[in-house]
Amino acid sequence: MRVEKKQQLARRRHWRVRRKVRGTAERPRMAVRFTNQNIHVQFIDDTRGVTLAAVSTTSKSVPNRDQLTANVKSAGVVGQLAAQAALAKGIQSVVFDRGGARYHWSPAKGKEGQPVYGKVAALAMAAREAGLKF
Repeated sequence: MRVEKKQQLARRRHWRVRRKVRGTAERPRMAVRFTNQNIHVQFIDDTRGVTLAAVSTTSKSVPNRDQLTANVKSAGVVGQLAAQAALAKGIQSVVFDRGGARYHWSPAKGKEGQPVYGKVAALAMAAREAGLKF
């Protein structure tokens, strides 16, 4: 498949998700963006168009940020940090916006005997465990 076609499909997936997901002041949108090297999470109030909180692997407040990349392990760390930042701002529940990324996990056991998760699922699970409600 050509690169242009993959990009077009990802863009359409993102638009399809955004058409259904809106954030409010009481329940902001948790927007997740994965680049090749970094992970970015923002909590957005779409009614006012304001970012309420943000966490990224490039943020100076993130410990060991030079060791974090765009993988499953780092996604779990960023999910926990994002939940902590949201809870510090008084955000209890969110609407999850995965962007164009696919949310996937497999109940089949991996090498360690655990289910196999993707980056998006790992980030969402870590945020849920840290106290956010989706």
